[in-house]
Parts: sequence; structure tokens; C-alpha cells
Amino acid sequence: MKQKKIIIIGGGIVGSTAAFYLSKDPHLQITLIDEGKGSATRAAAGIICPWLSQRRNQTWYRLVDKGAAFYLDLMQDLQEAGIEQLPYKQTGTLVFKKKDSLLEKLAKLAQERRNHSPMIGELDVLKGCGLTQSIPPLETEQGAVFTRGGGRVDGGQLLDQLQKLVEQQGGLIIKGQAQLLANKQVSVGTTIYPYDEIILATGAWLPQVLQPLGYTVDIVPQKGQLLEVQTAFNTDTWPGCMLHGEIDILPFEGGKLVIGATHENDQGFDLTVDEEKIQQMKETATSFIPDLERYQVSHTRVGTRAYTSDFLPFYGRLSDQPSILVASGLGSSGLTCGPFIGWQLAQSILGKSTNFDTQPYSPDSYITLKLTP
Repeated sequence: MKQKKIIIIGGGIVGSTAAFYLSKDPHLQITLIDEGKGSATRAAAGIICPWLSQRRNQTWYRLVDKGAAFYLDLMQDLQEAGIEQLPYKQTGTLVFKKKDSLLEKLAKLAQERRNHSPMIGELDVLKGCGLTQSIPPLETEQGAVFTRGGGRVDGGQLLDQLQKLVEQQGGLIIKGQAQLLANKQVSVGTTIYPYDEIILATGAWLPQVLQPLGYTVDIVPQKGQLLEVQTAFNTDTWPGCMLHGEIDILPFEGGKLVIGATHENDQGFDLTVDEEKIQQMKETATSFIPDLERYQVSHTRVGTRAYTSDFLPFYGRLSDQPSILVASGLGSSGLTCGPFIGWQLAQSILGKSTNFDTQPYSPDSYITLKLTP
């Protein structure tokens, strides 16, 4: 039987997840093309805990709620494929608030959401010694809502594992810049690759990728920076910390803490490290864990997120060219919903149902074909 040719442009969380699931099918020839520059996923480490977000958009919440739950399925699939050191772990999450009234409001919201999202798990409001039992060097007068179901993931590790499995399952990974051509073709350098169906998972670069076909895309780039500190703390079981504002503290095994990230809307695709912002984030984390002052920044990461004008992700087939599937606009929730979106795109190509209403995330509202005079 002739293999159906599937090309995926973009090796971030969406593209790599889709490639992993599609490469399981021996009737498909999978080619993943990635330039390897500016990936938001590879630069990211994230707390997977959307349930305590006070963002009111229910369309967004339904997607990230399903995205968080999908991690359990994805980890099981990775284990069955032979991965032993999983990149995702449920260590719980602490969400801090400066006022008791805000803490009580958040705890009530979490209790209500647990009725529909049992993955939230055990809930507690912690203060003082209750917090230091979880994180001994923590010093703060703030309280936090604790959800045991919260998890954390290292984006780069997840990508490496997914792409390793893609190759083991017969997929081809090409490093290079892809250009979309007419007549179902893609060029990488001087080489032309035909396709039957294609997934464009290029994040903030989707407008440039679709431009040759005459499309405009409602996407803007956002720069994100974060830092790592290698400590002597026993961080293996520490929960993730979501501080007031945009800074998180993510503990990983072996004393590693990842701190960040910035949300910079005026930097375009700039990937240079801003040392001043790095130090500001470290100082914020140090105000909660004073002993961090003894440790230097060991590593920095910079990536580019993609946002739409209404801050909602979109994904699916182009209505006028259904052989082209797209995904973008995931923003800072990319690690949470990205694997679920990638899996859904794979199911679409496989002709399988996902039992999830994708209409609110249709690309039709965000991608338009320019009219020629």
C-alpha cells in the first residue's frame, strides 16, 4: 500500500506531539521539519495547573482543562513507547495571594472547579509552617492555595523524547527552514518535498509561513525569558509556586529551580538575554526563598510565544484548503494545551473522533486570504 505523505512544519510542542502519534501508523510517511530557532517550548518549563487561573474566558478554560488532563494519557503513551524518565510530574502547585480575602475567593473557585475537574485533587489553604513543610527555606507572610493535582514539565526534555520516538517509529526529522509552495509542496533549501496533508505548527512564525499562499494571520510574537538556579536544596518533591504576578518557581530534581518568565510584547522576535530582567526575576524569587541569594544564575532561556488579538488559541483545517492544518496562538498556556492540540490534529488526519468540540478554536476567524486587485 502506498504511504500517505504527511509533513509537519514546526518541532515545538504541537508539531512534535502530532508527529509522535502519527508516526505510529505504518501507512503514513511522516516528515517533521524544524528550524530549531526561538522555540517557545524548548525554552520553557511550565506549571500544569490551569484550574486556579482566574481568567474568565470559558472557551480558553475548557481547552486548558482538557490539556492538563491529557498529560496523564501522554505520559502513559510515552512509557508504553519505552520512555523511563518522564518529563512531567505531579508534585502539586502553590498559588500565592497577598490578601486573605483573595485567598478565600481562590479556594472557593478551586472547590467549584473540582466538581468537573477531579484531577485537581486534594485542596488546602496553607500559611506559615504549613508552607515550610512543603518548601523548608520558604519565607513569606502570604498564604497559598495548594492543589495536589498540579504538575510541572520541562519543555525541552519533552520535545527530545517525542522526537526520539518519532525517528524510532520511522519518521524523518529534517533541520532547516521550510517554505510552503503551491501544489502541495514544501521546499527546504533546494530539496522539494510533496505532501498529501500538512500541519503548520510554527507558532509566532505562522504568518511568514502562510504568506506565500496569500494569507494573513492574526498573530503577534511575545518574548519570554526565564532562568535556572542550581542549588543544594532537596527539591525533588517541592510543589511548583505561582507567585503574585507572572513569576513562577518550578522545582526540578537535583536542586534545580527554574524561575520565570517574562511577557514582553514589544521585542518582536528578539532572542537576546536581558540581564536586567533576569536579575529582577531572581530577586522576586529570592524575596520568597532568601537563601537563593547565595546562588548564581546557572542558565538562561529565551523563546517566542504566539498570541492572537483575543488571546485564544486556534487550530484545525483551513476551510478553503483542507489539506492544510494549522495551530497557533497558544501564548503562555502552550505547555498546558499544546500536547492536546497536537493529538487532536493527529486524530483529524487519522480520521478519528476526539469527542471535543473544536469549533470555538477554528482558524477561520484568524486566517484570511488576501484579495488581489
